[in-house]
Amino acid sequence: MYIITQEGLDKKMIYFIRHGETEENRSFRLQGRKEIPMNANGIAQAKSAGEWFRDHHIVFTHVFSSPLGRAVQTAQLAAPGIPIQTDERLLEMDYGPYEGADLMNPSAELQAFFADFVHQPAPQGMEQLTDVVRRTGAFLEEVRNLSGTILISTHAIALKGCLEYLNPSSNGSYWSTAIHNCAIYAADVQNGRFGLPVCIKP
Repeated sequence: MYIITQEGLDKKMIYFIRHGETEENRSFRLQGRKEIPMNANGIAQAKSAGEWFRDHHIVFTHVFSSPLGRAVQTAQLAAPGIPIQTDERLLEMDYGPYEGADLMNPSAELQAFFADFVHQPAPQGMEQLTDVVRRTGAFLEEVRNLSGTILISTHAIALKGCLEYLNPSSNGSYWSTAIHNCAIYAADVQNGRFGLPVCIKP
């Protein structure tokens, strides 16, 4: 169990949350920028995340979200009453023609990509992972010096892009890390410098 100490409360913190479950998640389909709502389980997950924040006395000063409804609704349920600012740089990876692909029976080019994210470029028509890191990193640089506690509600690959930006020495290891719906990561900011991100609620 993750325990937040008084020292942790005194630091400036940025929290990241993946949106709650959708039927596409449940069906193991590649879900990118299509507007797909959370299902009942996803809504319950987001509410549970909000309870977790309240139990740990975490109050947000700023809440940012991908513009997609499932991410916005997750932010609303996790941080009720806080105005939400949307930013397109927090959108999920653009899967192009592979949007909706069956992950239980992927095409040969998708299978090759999933087998080696670090060395295998994304198939033609998909956004490259380096571009995901670039846009999410640019967003993080803009919010770096904001005062208070920040929540960022986004998607699995976009969240991994944030983690890769915050920890470039990972050498791409986050791409293969499973990030479940409504998992929460956190990173501190001290003297304008980001700390290493940690998973505090799987």
